[in-house]
Amino acid sequence: MPKTLAKTDVVIVGMGAAGGVAALPLTNAGLKVIGLEAGGWLSPRDFAPDELRNSSRNWPQSAQKAATEAPTVRATAEDRANQGGHPMMNAVGGTTMHYWAQSWRLNPWDFNVVSATKERYGGDRLPAGTTVEDWPISYDDLEPYYEKVEVTVGISGQAGNVQGRINKHGNIFEGERKSEYPMAALRSSPFTDMMSAAALKLDWNPFQGPAAITTELYDGRAPCQYHGFCNKGGCHVQAKSSTAVTSIPKAIDTGNLEVVTFARVTNIVTDNNGKVTGVDYIKGNETFFQPADVVLLASYAYENVRLLQLSKSRAFPNGLANNAGQVGRHYLTHHQGSPVLALFPTDLHNWYGLPAQGVAIDEWADDNFDHSDLDFIGGANLWVHTDRKPMSAAKMSTFGEVRSWGSDWKAFIMKNADRTNYAYIQKTTLPYENNYLDLDPVVKDLLGFPVTRITARYGDNEKRITAFSQEKMEQWYLEAGAIKVVKSPPGNAMGASTHAYGGSRMGDNSETNVVDRWGFAHEAPNLGILGASVMGTSGARNPTLTVQALSWRTAEYLANNWRSIVG
Repeated sequence: MPKTLAKTDVVIVGMGAAGGVAALPLTNAGLKVIGLEAGGWLSPRDFAPDELRNSSRNWPQSAQKAATEAPTVRATAEDRANQGGHPMMNAVGGTTMHYWAQSWRLNPWDFNVVSATKERYGGDRLPAGTTVEDWPISYDDLEPYYEKVEVTVGISGQAGNVQGRINKHGNIFEGERKSEYPMAALRSSPFTDMMSAAALKLDWNPFQGPAAITTELYDGRAPCQYHGFCNKGGCHVQAKSSTAVTSIPKAIDTGNLEVVTFARVTNIVTDNNGKVTGVDYIKGNETFFQPADVVLLASYAYENVRLLQLSKSRAFPNGLANNAGQVGRHYLTHHQGSPVLALFPTDLHNWYGLPAQGVAIDEWADDNFDHSDLDFIGGANLWVHTDRKPMSAAKMSTFGEVRSWGSDWKAFIMKNADRTNYAYIQKTTLPYENNYLDLDPVVKDLLGFPVTRITARYGDNEKRITAFSQEKMEQWYLEAGAIKVVKSPPGNAMGASTHAYGGSRMGDNSETNVVDRWGFAHEAPNLGILGASVMGTSGARNPTLTVQALSWRTAEYLANNWRSIVG
């Protein structure tokens, strides 16, 4: 039997991007919070500029648990599921320790895909089989929380629309902001300057992207040193604005947060009436029951869904908050595959730097352009960045000019090591009725629990976005002087991704969604769910800042409505 601990007000499962933010408004309100994290604390000594360890061996001291829980993947229910990768990081701060740190707001259109599409193009423009819904909240509802997170964790960037004032040095297509970013954007590089100049010749609007990275002394943290090893690596000077060095320490300083590390949560416990009473977890060789008035589930999307599906009880025989059969539904990831590669005639001066140090084009994102004569909705954010290291350079494409081995290959690599680039293109992806997450009936983790099984593939809408955006990217590269461009074919299966969405979607309708507009489960009102699993659309953006804004909003609502939620 698990050892029962002293009851707390709130237990947060996962102290990463979502849980690490939510802890701060809760503890500032005086609530006692226990944060359960499957990994431990990392320190600057863990952040050596080691390309082999960071990029190839994937931080073994923090990825072992995640590796044993990697989801299995299949395109359709008729296919056999195979083991896939897992992008989750087990550590205080979670994936904010090793992510690229791009920190985007969603476009207002992303919250109203259904109604906006019908209004502009007619009701028949939504792809067949999609389960997409309008969000129950708007961009304007979330804007104040975007700002709170940007200030608290420290986001750098160049605003393009502050209270209706358009600045062409920023993103002219962004939703209206109340204020500027707390810090100026990361500096450009010779390569991004060249790409910006080419975009201006095409009459496009290039801008430096926003990043959770300091560009000046901020809140006691040093500015970015541009040393170039934070792609899948941490920052030794704490310039990367992980929750481990921002909101979590602030919450601990209130005296109201206790972080329990290396705690593996196995079950969310409910009483016979379906009210959540706490969580079971394993630490070392011991098992514990942590009672709480409220549980906030703040793991990665795959783990959020898996824990809900594993937490079966008399009140929830098919998994917690799943009596309507919606847990695991509406899954999607960014269609990030099918890159565009370019070869240039001269060196690009693109060594080191960081992936968030880039320039973006939003002309073809979301609904920023007229789709009347096109056969898809949505779009893509075009992105090129400064980031090259020796091992990645050695893995470059040979563009069909030489074999990928031998002396010819070596000569090609030596000549062209700094002359290639690949585009990071994020595209709209919609949820579909045949894309979902469930428990694999065969594959289990080391503790004997089933891993998540992903059943999903991209629709025709997403593949058409890919073809369209690749053409735009090719046009951009050629304008910048590329001598050869290769467009990779779009993939089919939708596997595990760092940008995973859905599975516990937010919406007012309890028959098609798991949580309400505030992030609390329709079927278990004292269970809150944080993270991208509540998001119903992806936009053409990294999810982290939206995840954090939603988490702050849920936590603030909980603090302000404590008595009605606890009951």
